[in-house]
Amino acid sequence: MAVNLPETPGGAPSDSAVRPTPGGRAEARRQGRGSRGRKARRPGRRPRPWWIELPVMAAVGLLVALLIKTCLFQVFTIPSGSMENTLRIGDRVGVNKLAPLTGWEPEPGQPVVFKDPGGWLPPQPTDPNPFTNAVSSALSFVGLVPPKDDNYLVKRVIATGGQTVQCEGTTLTVDGRKLDEPYLHPGDDSCAGLDFGPVKVPSGYVWVEGDHRSDSADSRYHQHGPGGGAVPVDNVVGPVSAVVWPLNHFDWFGWTGR
Repeated sequence: MAVNLPETPGGAPSDSAVRPTPGGRAEARRQGRGSRGRKARRPGRRPRPWWIELPVMAAVGLLVALLIKTCLFQVFTIPSGSMENTLRIGDRVGVNKLAPLTGWEPEPGQPVVFKDPGGWLPPQPTDPNPFTNAVSSALSFVGLVPPKDDNYLVKRVIATGGQTVQCEGTTLTVDGRKLDEPYLHPGDDSCAGLDFGPVKVPSGYVWVEGDHRSDSADSRYHQHGPGGGAVPVDNVVGPVSAVVWPLNHFDWFGWTGR
């Protein structure tokens, strides 16, 4: 039995699928925009209260300061005149702590900060107030204030492991060659009245002296102690890179203290 299909005016068979009318499409678009608009108007996350944000920000700041002090730079205060006029009493110097971590080793002519190898410094008095002492120690630990310098010294490297140093008259020599020392305090000569040597610096040690040679209790005065007056390289914190305070005495010695 034949089925007669309805014909369109053009004679082609009509489509049986339902198609949305133009008006229906517009309505669907309006509904979609309305749905998205409602989502966009949803309230966002409420900000944390200040009493939560403030401790978080302080903790992040302390962490950053600790990382800088541990791995990059640490500030020390010069307590004496043994390095004048290069470094003066009260100067704050930035020490590059990253240098030893990247293979740097002390070289002659570089000013460095090092931990007392033992017996170079007399015992220092402590703060009788336990609270202020604890606060000062905590701030120093994270690098927000310079450390108490009772265990650290700053001197200039004169010779390194394997080299022979000697002073006679007014002439300081390393491996038999006279040193040119333009950094010496005015009025001082290289020996400042103290002859010694020849001394061969042990491997892994450095021989250090102050720029104010007549006012510096350095390697020359500790030849009967550990290392024969020389300082272990492991005790060296890093090279002095700059005088950072006061600004009128700012000086830059370079990344490795040269």
